[in-house]
Amino acid sequence: MSERVVPPAARQRRRPTKQGVVLSEELIVETALRLIEEHGADALSVRRLGRSLGADPSSLYRYFRHTDDLMLAIADELIGHTLRTWRPTGDWRADLRDLGLRMHAGALAHPRAAVLSSYRVTGRAYEIQAVETILGVLRDAGFPDAEAVRIYHAFVDQALAHGALDSATRAMPKAAQEAEAAVWRSTYARLPADTHPHIAATARHLVADMPRSSYPTALDLLLSAAAARLEEIRSPAGVPYRPSKPSPEEAVRR
Repeated sequence: MSERVVPPAARQRRRPTKQGVVLSEELIVETALRLIEEHGADALSVRRLGRSLGADPSSLYRYFRHTDDLMLAIADELIGHTLRTWRPTGDWRADLRDLGLRMHAGALAHPRAAVLSSYRVTGRAYEIQAVETILGVLRDAGFPDAEAVRIYHAFVDQALAHGALDSATRAMPKAAQEAEAAVWRSTYARLPADTHPHIAATARHLVADMPRSSYPTALDLLLSAAAARLEEIRSPAGVPYRPSKPSPEEAVRR
């Protein structure tokens, strides 16, 4: 796509396409997601999208200025998939664990799209909602603002990084996945104890654990560290922490 820009008011197409559907941003994103999973990044072309939608390729400019604009919409929709299924309970640690696992599962459901979009900042509605929601969970739990941002940053980057890593593995051909998993049995499990004592001692655990995602373990470690930090904040000298409302001057600075 080029840098053509169509004013928002002129974007809505009222006439059905050749396939009898009315174009919308949601339909284009949904179609692009499907094509990416089938064909990879090459799916993001005006011609291929137009053909799949039964529409003149130029009509896509009514909704997206170029392919990168569409990629940002796809990244935002992946976030939306997660948010629409998540229900907070009020327990900050349980809620973040559930959200993180849902983010990871969402990436694995669309592995090729996740690899392409995990490092993008969209500035769109679902991403903004996610940032607001996660920061709210952390601030309501009692984390000061600076700590809340640091933990938010680590939490999101961890989920996105593991999602992209595991999605890249998921997108590999099945035979390649099996061959890599077999290396732990065929190579590491056979290393002698006299030259590699630590690998030899833990070989059966490596064989069992390494083919699986480490994300649940990494997430639990992060949340445990955050919980320990919260305890330090609440009782730095044995006194229970009581968050207070900021002064008007502090509220402005925040």
